[in-house]
Amino acid sequence: MRAGKAYIMEETFIAAFISLFVIIDPVGLAPIFGSLTQDTPVAHQRKMALLGSFIGLIILVLFAVGGESFLRALGISMDALKIAGGIMLFIMALEMVFEKRGERKQEAADKIDEYFDDVSVFPVAMPLVAGPGAITTIMLLMAHETGNIEGQAAVLAALLVVMLITLLVFFMAGKVMKFMGPSVSAILTRLLGMILAALAAQFIIDGTTSAFLG
Repeated sequence: MRAGKAYIMEETFIAAFISLFVIIDPVGLAPIFGSLTQDTPVAHQRKMALLGSFIGLIILVLFAVGGESFLRALGISMDALKIAGGIMLFIMALEMVFEKRGERKQEAADKIDEYFDDVSVFPVAMPLVAGPGAITTIMLLMAHETGNIEGQAAVLAALLVVMLITLLVFFMAGKVMKFMGPSVSAILTRLLGMILAALAAQFIIDGTTSAFLG
């Protein structure tokens, strides 16, 4: 029995990890974080990486734990969230496949006044790390494990691992940018976009099926 539960938790963890890794896209954020903190001391870069990752984690955990209750208070069903979230994630996936998402994020980053060097809250924590897609995904993953404490714990553990990877990528942003190069980065972005599109389609199918068939 315990072995069975452990296997289910492992499956839940892997599925949640893949979903969150794809939507947060730590590797894809590396060039943007690097541009935001370029020409600044290493200590400052690490401080921004730590604060941005921590604040982003707190935002996502808050939505993971209390997001469903908040939606219920507004009269919004999880089926509606799945359909709306799936559509939004699919649009983001198209942007990734056609290399529009990175351009949009870079444009947003470029609008920041150069005199405001604390970029940990905006735009690193939100919307780059804890963006609409990540918030929607963590809420959907937690809702899927409603009533299953072990499953929800596995989802939160997956989120923590993804955020640790994000922090490490931020620490090594400069090296990652040099190692990947524009060609590798473009290929990886498109592959992640295809995976995200499939995930988005599944959210829409699940939400529609549950809404109309119960």
